[in-house]
Amino acid sequence: MRRKIIYGLLILGLLSLFLTSCSTDPKLSAPGVTLSVQSEDQPKQVATGVQLLVLLTVLSLAPAILILGTSFTRIVIVLSMLRSAIGTPSIPPNQVVIGLAMLLTFFIMAPVYTQIEKQAIQPYLDQKINQETAFKEAIKPVREFMLKQTREQDIKLFLELGKQPRPAVVDDIPTVALFPAFVISELRTAFIMGFVIYIPFLIIDLVVSSILLSMGMMMLPPSLVSLPFKLLLFVMVDGWYLITRSLVLSFAVH
Repeated sequence: MRRKIIYGLLILGLLSLFLTSCSTDPKLSAPGVTLSVQSEDQPKQVATGVQLLVLLTVLSLAPAILILGTSFTRIVIVLSMLRSAIGTPSIPPNQVVIGLAMLLTFFIMAPVYTQIEKQAIQPYLDQKINQETAFKEAIKPVREFMLKQTREQDIKLFLELGKQPRPAVVDDIPTVALFPAFVISELRTAFIMGFVIYIPFLIIDLVVSSILLSMGMMMLPPSLVSLPFKLLLFVMVDGWYLITRSLVLSFAVH
């Protein structure tokens, strides 16, 4: 135990000496490596560094934005509830469910991405607009998509919670209120679709349970008997086609 403490103190001492030398010597060199620390006096370069830091922060939040700001939330919840309704919580595997949800998300959001590229990305790369204008043009298609799927009641809720005035036009709705309103609207729609999917499989479970109870086979799990019938029903009605079609059209009808 004493040896570990001594080793730890030695390591801390070496680190302190190293950091002290770093603070006194603005330029450190090693074989093939040179590290220098210089003060920056030009405001433009400082602003560029801050912008780069903000960009890296946004990129770290990109997965959350992709999940909550697109059609992914509704799709993955419906597919997960379908899996539970059939009675196979691990089939298809999570990788397959998430992969299918991602593919359908890219398919549904493709027109939005195309519009963003035409209005914001390509003009910015051609140096026709600046960075601020590109960001404003890029957020417009996303806001338009969110507004089509969001209930007015949910938008009103977050406007009231944020103590923000009632907007005169749709464009005046702040994104900070639109984003969470879109998320809870998607959750509501996903649970409604999941409930509708549950009904036919629940009927099969009730019928099988009643038959087993009338036959006196109370020790036999009803889910074990109903699972083949639910799989047969799902395959006969071409369930994956119907589910995929319903999910895609649920975004197109708005």
